Amino acid sequence: MPIPAEITVVDERMAATKTDSTLTVHFSDGKWLEGPSHSVQGRYLLFSDIPNDRTLRLDEMTGDVSVFDQPSRFANGRTHDSIGRLITCLQGQRAVVRREHDGRESVIASHIGGRRLNSPNDVIASSAGVIWFTDPTYGLNEYEGHAAEPELDVRGLYRWSEGMSEPELACGDFTQPNGLAFSPDESTLYVVDSDQGSIDAFSVDEAGVSSRRTVVAGSFGFDGIRVDIHGRIWAATSEGVSCFDDAGVEMWKLAVPEPVSNLEFGGRQRNVLYLTATTSLYSIRTSVRGRA
Repeated sequence: MPIPAEITVVDERMAATKTDSTLTVHFSDGKWLEGPSHSVQGRYLLFSDIPNDRTLRLDEMTGDVSVFDQPSRFANGRTHDSIGRLITCLQGQRAVVRREHDGRESVIASHIGGRRLNSPNDVIASSAGVIWFTDPTYGLNEYEGHAAEPELDVRGLYRWSEGMSEPELACGDFTQPNGLAFSPDESTLYVVDSDQGSIDAFSVDEAGVSSRRTVVAGSFGFDGIRVDIHGRIWAATSEGVSCFDDAGVEMWKLAVPEPVSNLEFGGRQRNVLYLTATTSLYSIRTSVRGRA
C-alpha cells in the first residue's frame, strides 16, 4: 500500500529533483532489514532480514517477494560485481563470500593472520574487481549472528583482490565501520562510522587509501550509503534518507516511518531508490540516477 512521500528540499540545487508522490511498500514482515543489492541482469533486488536469518528477493517485473536463501548465515550487506556475481557479508559465518553464476561459492575473506573476522557488514566492488568491506562487531550476538568475543584488535576497512590469500587492512581507525560507497570515478571511497555518526572520505590508489577527511558528522544515525552519478551521497538515517553534496552539505531529505538501515538505486535506469527500513522494504522513483 502506498504512503505519502514527505520530502524536504533543503538546498535549491535539488529543487528540480522529481519523485513519486508516494512511497511504495513492497514488504513489511521483517525484523531488521538490510543489505539491498540490485541485479541489472536479473531485474531483481536482494535484501536481508537478519534476525530471521533469511535473504529475500523482490522481482522488479512482478512485484513478488520470495525467499532467496534460508538459513542465510545471517547475511547482511551484499553487492553485485561488474559481471553480475553476488558478493555477500555473512555475519553468522564471519566471512565474505562470492557466488558465481553457476551457484558455486567461494570464501573471499574469513581470517586475518589466523584470527577470525568480527562480522563483515557491508561490501562493494570496484570496476577493476577489487572488493572492499567493513568489519564491525554488530553480528557477535544471538540476534544478528552468534555470540562470540572478537578475535581481532580492530574494527576495520579491508580490501581484497584476486590472488590474495587474505584481505588487507586498509584502515583500522574506526569505532564501528559500516556502509561504504565509491565516488563516480572511484577515486574517493566514502565510509560510515555509525558509532561516531560520521561519513569519511578516503582517496583511493593502488597502495590503498589516504587523505582521510570527515565529510559530515552529526546525530543523523548513519548506516548504509550510496552515491549518484553526480557524486552526491545518499545516506540511510534514523529518520529516513538524506542527500549530501561531497562537501557534506545536506541538500534533500525524505522522511520514512521507520529508521532506514540501507538503500540502493535500482530499476532499468537506476533511478528507483529502494530502502530497507527496520521491518519494511520501500521504494520511490526519482529523476536521480545512482552510480552503477
